[in-house]
Amino acid sequence: MAPTSASSGRIALLLRWLGLTLVVLMGLQLTALLVNWNWGLEPFRQVFLDRLVGEGPMALVGLLLMLTAQRLDAAAGRTPLRWLVGVLAVVLAIAMVVAVPLSVSSEAALAQEVQQQDAAIAQQAMQLEMQKQQVEDPGFVDQLIAEAEKEGRIPPEASEEEKKQRAREFIDSQIRPQLEQAEQQLAQARFGRNLAVQQRRFGGTGRAVVLAIAFVLVAVVALV
Repeated sequence: MAPTSASSGRIALLLRWLGLTLVVLMGLQLTALLVNWNWGLEPFRQVFLDRLVGEGPMALVGLLLMLTAQRLDAAAGRTPLRWLVGVLAVVLAIAMVVAVPLSVSSEAALAQEVQQQDAAIAQQAMQLEMQKQQVEDPGFVDQLIAEAEKEGRIPPEASEEEKKQRAREFIDSQIRPQLEQAEQQLAQARFGRNLAVQQRRFGGTGRAVVLAIAFVLVAVVALV
């Protein structure tokens, strides 16, 4: 029994320090922002919330490791370790509860930015569609032929069919790739817009709610 108890004691010690290390790492991540505190700036609030909610799972795992170490020690009553875990869990639960409305407010501000981006994307999409229709217009081919003749890119003695062939080659090699690139940029802009909204909604607000519940449960286990 003695070797087993000694082994459990070593594992408990390891878990205790691993858990405490994870909590300290979260604290260090937030310290860099606390030193440069400027809550009046919206970008700072977003970065702080992202850092707080993003590092929350690491602290949660750390607290659970510390509770597991307490169980392996088989110590009865509310030991200093349990008090530490409970207090930290309460503080982090309060922080996550406060983060929820702040994240919702940040999500509303992001929605306003998205509306502005939607207007710009819609305008670009309209211009792109007009350019596509222009390329398909036979009059556009005649315009390209006239410009090419003026610049000397098409010899005057070329037949009408050769002129049209040169114009079509110019459209296929120069204009269409530019239109395809513009279309890809629009698709990337739409994807980035949607990703930002969903990440703020589920990765920010949703995660803060889940973490708040988890920290409350840890606090109850540690203190009750």
